[in-house]
Amino acid sequence: MEAPTGEPGLSMAFPNLTFARPVDLQAPADGTNRIFVVEQAGRIRGFLNRPDERTTFTFLDIQDRVRSVGNEEGLLGLAFHPKFKDNGFFFVDFTADSPRRTVIARYRVDAETPNRADPNSEVVILEIPQPFSNHNGGQIAFGPDGFLYIALGDGGSGGDPRGNGQDTRSLLGALLRIDPDRPDGGREYGIPSDNPFAGGNCPQAGCREEIFAYGLRNPWRFSFDAPTGRLWLADVGQNAWEEVDVVERGNNYGWNRMEGNHCFSPMSGCDVTGLTPPVWEYDHSVGHSITGGYVYRGSIAPELVGRYVFSDFTTGRIFTLEYDGVQATNAELMDTDLNIASFEMGPDGELLICAFDGRIYAFSAPDTDGIP
Repeated sequence: MEAPTGEPGLSMAFPNLTFARPVDLQAPADGTNRIFVVEQAGRIRGFLNRPDERTTFTFLDIQDRVRSVGNEEGLLGLAFHPKFKDNGFFFVDFTADSPRRTVIARYRVDAETPNRADPNSEVVILEIPQPFSNHNGGQIAFGPDGFLYIALGDGGSGGDPRGNGQDTRSLLGALLRIDPDRPDGGREYGIPSDNPFAGGNCPQAGCREEIFAYGLRNPWRFSFDAPTGRLWLADVGQNAWEEVDVVERGNNYGWNRMEGNHCFSPMSGCDVTGLTPPVWEYDHSVGHSITGGYVYRGSIAPELVGRYVFSDFTTGRIFTLEYDGVQATNAELMDTDLNIASFEMGPDGELLICAFDGRIYAFSAPDTDGIP
């Protein structure tokens, strides 16, 4: 594949390293220049951020407690505490068995071996029952406000049979926001006072105060863009539409009344009152499973700065989106043969791409040969 004139190419960022179903990648701001890759089966591997690096180390292995039977289950997310350099805390999102559930847990780095976490240091922060094996969401991330955001799908099956997306009494089908540093109310976390439903300000009696936004089907990757303050989220669709949302506090993004901009239940004449539409959608002639990305703020491809970069997992197509707060303009950046599971921001501000061929990719300078 040759990069179009003026557009970046794609190259292996670490050609000597391979991983097993990498679903997440994180680089803590601790001055060690390390990168950590999450493997879906339940392992986190780390390495030094050098293009010619040949060795990795096992940072955490919890395969004994991770359920990865279903295609969408496993160890799905990693977030380093903002003060990781001082406290050694990091958080993971994984699915577990007996009963089937999502677990948000905190671990601590081994006091004597900084390249290894202590698997026995686990503190379970939150557990959410999962009725089915799919639509687990799975990303966790600390926002610029210092709170932990957690993306959860609608509980699975098809069509949201239990109505979780529109039920604010359920944590499923929502983006949560919690404070893991200030436990309160007998929990291992607190509720930020400006959460939309904090203090019982509920659209439904008994709503969950952890909810930041809801009406989501299977949010697969979200990101914060510091210059604009926007929170970008990609929501995987049902049978017809994939969507990109800009998430705001307390908003309802429609599922399962709507799939994208279109009525789903019922198929016509649905009530759109109070729903926030996506800023972009595409149908299944383009792709079948959206992978959320980042607004590009790097330097290798200056023509991409300010554009939201995302992809489709099934087709390998990578897209960009320009958004001025009112209208969005979409363009296809490149067509690859990769199953792209995640985009992440590298230590240098460049985007890194996790693909299911086991490789980590990055954009290369325009007018250079890319990868076959």
